[in-house]
Amino acid sequence: MANFGLFFGFGAPARGREVQASKVFGEAIAYWNQRKAAGEIESVEVAILEPHGGDLGGFVLIRGEPEKLAQLRGTEEFGRLNLRAGFAVDGFGVVSALLDDEAAKFVTTANDLTADLR
Repeated sequence: MANFGLFFGFGAPARGREVQASKVFGEAIAYWNQRKAAGEIESVEVAILEPHGGDLGGFVLIRGEPEKLAQLRGTEEFGRLNLRAGFAVDGFGVVSALLDDEAAKFVTTANDLTADLR
């Protein structure tokens, strides 16, 4: 299983754009499922969060190899979907993610590099 991902976080639909937000969400999920079927990514996980007083309403986690994810990030379709999402929901953002073993390796390295700062 790949130890790298893309994390797409989002808040509530922009006021007055609830229908558009739902449409863009469907487009994005279809896009990622197509990328999975084509072998370009490993998995797609979708989470809608219950109300908790914060700004994060949900997220999509795409898991894949870093080279393939970087290639996808450079495509016109990726940019188009993200632009549409940014207009449809509040707090939309995408960041790279280290997962599982890579996250553990990062923490170990950070601890090693900062041991003298304790």
